[in-house]
This record gives sequence, C-alpha cells and structure tokens, in this order.
Amino acid sequence: MQIRTAQDAPGTVRTGALVVPVFSDGELTGPAKAIDTALGGAIADVLASGEIKGKLCELALIHAKGQPFQRVLVVGLGESAKFEPYMLARYAGAAVRYLGRRNVAEIAVALPLQAATSAVACASFAAEGAISGSFETTSYQEKPDKRMAVTSTTLLSHGLDRAAVETGANRGTVVGDAVNLARRLALTPANDMTPTHLADEAMKVAKEVGVEIDVLDEARARTEKMGSFLSVAQGSAQPPKFIVMTYKGDPSSKELLALVGKGITFDTGGISLKPPDRMEEMKYDMSGGAGTIAAMYAIGKLKPKLNVVAIVPATENMPGGKATKPGDIVTAMNGKTIEVINTDAEGRLILCDALCYAQKLGATKIVDTATLTGACVIALGHAASAVVGNNDAFIDQFVALSKPTGERYWPMPLYDDYTSAMKSDIADLKNTGGRPAGTLTAGAFLKAFVDEKTPWLHLDIAGTAYLDNESAWQAKGPTGTPVRAFVSLVETLAGAPVVHANGATKAGV
Repeated sequence: MQIRTAQDAPGTVRTGALVVPVFSDGELTGPAKAIDTALGGAIADVLASGEIKGKLCELALIHAKGQPFQRVLVVGLGESAKFEPYMLARYAGAAVRYLGRRNVAEIAVALPLQAATSAVACASFAAEGAISGSFETTSYQEKPDKRMAVTSTTLLSHGLDRAAVETGANRGTVVGDAVNLARRLALTPANDMTPTHLADEAMKVAKEVGVEIDVLDEARARTEKMGSFLSVAQGSAQPPKFIVMTYKGDPSSKELLALVGKGITFDTGGISLKPPDRMEEMKYDMSGGAGTIAAMYAIGKLKPKLNVVAIVPATENMPGGKATKPGDIVTAMNGKTIEVINTDAEGRLILCDALCYAQKLGATKIVDTATLTGACVIALGHAASAVVGNNDAFIDQFVALSKPTGERYWPMPLYDDYTSAMKSDIADLKNTGGRPAGTLTAGAFLKAFVDEKTPWLHLDIAGTAYLDNESAWQAKGPTGTPVRAFVSLVETLAGAPVVHANGATKAGV
C-alpha cells in the first residue's frame, strides 16, 4: 500500500473513489458539505433516507457521473463532539476494505475539519488505518476469493497544515507497516514460524532498520542459567531462540526501556495437553513476541531519542519423552526455584527468565506482553487487555497514553493474596495458583522476578491479540496489539509524543 498526500480540494481530485466523512449529528460540514453540493444533495439524501446515520464506520457508496472522481464513499465518524483522532484509522481502514473488495485501485481520503487541531496525529491514524485495512489472511490460498485491490491511498490536506499532514502520514505508514508485520508473523502457521524462523524474521527487521540483534541459542541460554525458559523448550524438536534487539536512540543516557514479548510459536500445553478444539489457534501464542519485534521495526524507522531493548524468548511447548512433567522443579536465571504444576502455564516460565535478562542488561523500565491466560478473556472478553504492575504511576501513564491509540488496557490489582497463592510447598514458587484470578496470580508470579525499584508492567493480551470475526476496518485474526501502544510509549518517554493524553507525560514515572 502506497500512502500519498495532496493539497487538492476534494472536489477536484481524479481518483477511483473519494472518501468523505459524515457525523451522526445530521449537519454536513467540511468535505462532505462541499461534495454534497457537487453531487446535487446526494449525500444529504442518503442520510435523510436512513440508509446510514453517520455512526462510526457506517458506509454508503454513491456513483458520481460527470465528476473527476468516479465514486464517493461516505463513511460515518459518530458524534462530532466525541471525535478522537484514532477513529480515523477505522475510517480509512473501513474505506480501504470496502473499496478494495470492489476492485478500486486508487482512493483519496478527505480528513474532517476536526483534524485541524491535531493534524499530525489525525494524518498518522488515517495512514495507519489505510495500511492495516489492506491486510488479508489469504496468503496461503492459491486463488483467494477476495483480493485487496487498493494499492494507493492519498490523504487530502486541503485546509490543513500540509507539513503536519505529511509528517503524520509518514509516521502512520511506519506504524501501519509495523502492525501488519506483527499480524503476518502471528498468522503464519507453526510449521513455517518455528523459533528459528521467528529469529530470522527479527534479524531481517534489525538489518532493515539498523538496530542491533543478538540471538542466544540453547547453549548460551544454558550458560546464562535460563533453566525456566529451557524447561519449556526441552519437549520440542525445534531448538529454542532467545532474541535480543537493541536500539540506541540516546547513547548518552542510562535510561533503558525493555519490551519483552512471549514467543511461544506453538502451544500444545505440553504434558498438560490442551483440548484439541481450536488448538490450531495456538500459533497465535507468539503474538506478544511478534508485536515486540514489530514495535522495534517502527522504533528503528521513527528514531525516537530513547534507548530500547526488545527481548523475545521463543520456543514451542510440546509433549515428548524429554518434556517437562507436572511436579518437576526448575531453576530460573535469578536462582529462584519453580514447581511446575501445569505445563500449560508455560508463558510465565519463559517470561521470567526474559525479565531477569532485561535487568541484567540494565533496563530501568520494563513492559512485558503475552497471550498469557484464558482467565483474561473471561474477565475482559475481547474488548480490552489487562495491565498489572509494580508502579502505580507507570500504570497510570501507560493507560493514559495507550487509550488515544485505539488500544484498550484495563488496570487490575496485584494484592498480596495473589502472591501468596503462588507459593510452593517445596520450591520458591509454583507456576499456577489454580483457576481463581488466574490473570492476577500469573502477574504475581512474574512480579517475583523484577526488582521492586524497577517500574514494570505486564500486559495480558489473550483476548485482544486475535479476533474471531472481521470488522469493517480489519480482517479477522491477529490484530497487531500492542504495537500502537508500544510506539506511543516510546515516543512519550522520549519526550516527543504524537498522540497526546492527559497524564501521559515524560515525567510520569
């Protein structure tokens, strides 16, 4: 997908389809008003008929004879008073998906008058949404029924700050590409996305954007005493890989943000075998790792002034003659012993060594992300990800800055009760506390591997990393969570946020 910008007035653009926004308030303004006049009131007629009411991503197509544009796609943006820039990602994504399925190759997207107050962010979201809207899940089909025809999207900056729109479009292109990278990695089946393949993908990213990369093999992981990580890997014929990517955006600073992503490329549950129903979806269990690698792609392209390290422990979780058994005791990198009660609670076993390694590298803040617990889906459904941590200010900052990106995170508590539930009778910890509060006992387990003085967050994206149904603006399957929030976090900590929110300041922690 190519993203362009142009200053042309919407009514003068020669394109396969012109996309204009309408709000549910009933009054046509900005581009919609101008195009409605050119079409003799056709947009007003559509709204008056009740075909659409202007709700977010409602769509109506109008053919435009005698105009430089062949069609007009009217897309709803909801109530004007509740407009937020991230809605433009859905607006543009819905347009690309609708028109792309109708064999339209080139489209032009008009931005609403409301974009004038935050042109960089609005253009960024529009570009991001157009690119992510073009993503399809048919890469393994010889002759897919549905092809995405849109190859070029032009953002119209008429009436807006041209430089701001170009800046935003460039950023949005990078973020959109990163989101789609995360989705592609997660979508790839486990026979083509082994730990080795994931490491190879990370190396390609590192080479393209100029970040450092180090991939620890099993021998080096053993030298680092990563017994917990290796205990998960030992049942698989595929060798584990411990991926470390480093971006030095501010070499003079000792601040180092660590992004840690769970990289289970396939999860059978191990000896504690999962039920077969929908087990094929466990190729998505590396979505946290995929999002972390993709975030580093964006960071390397955008070049914020902040030091960032990404860590992705990658392995399969398989049953076999050498697999870890329930009741086994393993030792993590920091010397803590863990009684493995359930081998399907493996994500925390690889993350704990990654958290230890992040601190060894000097991380001053840590955020880990994982499709960690089914309990999170029970608690929050597919509407939001859970966030827990050891620093209230950092939690508040992250929730505030992520909300305007369109990704939702809901803070949950880490009471001492949850820590107590993870105590073992014969080891320092056990890897599961049972069914009650499973998301929070998992968070309490991870907390035991982070120094209390180091601000740390854990994001459970089990319900948001992939979806069962497509929406108007995105294909079903992997969503690219948490790439958008990670990019916004890095920009905010670097002191150059593009998406602004109350409470999300550089001095937040």
